[in-house]
Amino acid sequence: MPRIIPIRDLRDTTKLSEMCNSSPDPIFVTKNGYGDMVVMSMATYEQQLAKLEMYMKIMEGKAQADKGELIDGVSAMANLKNKYAK
Repeated sequence: MPRIIPIRDLRDTTKLSEMCNSSPDPIFVTKNGYGDMVVMSMATYEQQLAKLEMYMKIMEGKAQADKGELIDGVSAMANLKNKYAK
């Protein structure tokens, strides 16, 4: 469940750090009742970046497939064997 805190709670950095590291969910910070920022642990941030990179690579592969830039499995394996099996 997402956590929502007012911006004034950012003053207690130790408590904020504990909240970030105790849950994989980001913490939403409000200012005057409206969303203002999102705070998360480094581990959560790195996981989000890894997911984003994976999704971008999947989309890149899909774009290549849509263009017809495909190599069949037998040819791909033969190329890898020639490159790495020495």
